[in-house]
Amino acid sequence: MDYFASIGYVPPFNLINPADFLLDLANGIAPDSVKDDEADHFHCGLDREEDEISVKQSLFGSYRRVIYPEVKAEIVGKTTKISYSSRSESGGENENQWTTSWWEQFSILLKRGLRERRHESYSGLRIFQVMSVSLLSGLLWWHSDPSHIQDQVGLIFFFSIFWGFYPLFNAIFAFPLERPMLSKERSSAMYRLSSYYMARTVGDLPMELVLPTIFVTLTYWMGGLRPSALSFVLTLLIVLLNVLVSQGLGLALGAVLMDVKQATTLASVTMLVFLLAGGYYIEHIPPFISWLKYVSFSHYCYRLLVGVQYSANQVYECGFGSHINYCRVMDFPAIKCLGLGNLWWDVAALGVMLVGFRILAFVALKMGHPH
Repeated sequence: MDYFASIGYVPPFNLINPADFLLDLANGIAPDSVKDDEADHFHCGLDREEDEISVKQSLFGSYRRVIYPEVKAEIVGKTTKISYSSRSESGGENENQWTTSWWEQFSILLKRGLRERRHESYSGLRIFQVMSVSLLSGLLWWHSDPSHIQDQVGLIFFFSIFWGFYPLFNAIFAFPLERPMLSKERSSAMYRLSSYYMARTVGDLPMELVLPTIFVTLTYWMGGLRPSALSFVLTLLIVLLNVLVSQGLGLALGAVLMDVKQATTLASVTMLVFLLAGGYYIEHIPPFISWLKYVSFSHYCYRLLVGVQYSANQVYECGFGSHINYCRVMDFPAIKCLGLGNLWWDVAALGVMLVGFRILAFVALKMGHPH
């Protein structure tokens, strides 16, 4: 506004919207107040079209006289600097193309992401969705009897499946929906892809881990699972790890396909395979297809949840009528078929998937946005 005032274009009154004023000038509509030496351009009886041409020519002339020399000098100075530093570098990415550091880019993108997605992640619809499922499952398994092993194992499997499906389908939409913004900002070299990806990954943690924490806290104690603080904490940590792995798979599918329909279809098929091979519905999978369970993160989560819920020497009441005996929990068919051994291998498998899926997502983004 100061620049336009200096060349004679002053709004007729101070309350005018500066944006409207600038749009008028861009369309060749001059304000009523101009310099005396410019007044002849607007009050000489020319028709409207000639007036507009006259205003635009005046603006072009002022730009060439006032702004162009400074802009040219600045561009020449920057070009010399970049050329000098590119000669001094011996290969690799030229860091001088970035006007801000990686950490500053990460911080700004993280703050923007948190502001943009907090209302979506904690929307009333999502909270209602999770809370209603939590309360319903808690009521269905209300204080389940420890001797009803099949019921409790069913609740444990529900934990692994629900928190496999839900984060996966939420994460699928992340990169396809942000693709236009990412392409535009990356083409302008506003930030590194790594800073954007890390900001997205870190920013998702508070968004994605709060609701499962509330879900497990309510359903665990309502469902009558093992009344032990250690078992509860371990169950919560396993579910949260499962959420991060599932989200990583969703991000990878979205980044590879970059199409919501295709990614949703593939995710549905993938989760159906994981559901069937998880170890709950089928105890004796044919050998030629049994390998599917080893690529299913739901299978590892299910095994871990069962492993922390029951100890090796734990027993339950079995038998019928007056012939009540005590049987080992580990001999229960639905648990015995899982082959619970060293649970650290399951943790390691989930850890590899957690890192692998996110690396795959980053590589897919890098190939789609190389610059």
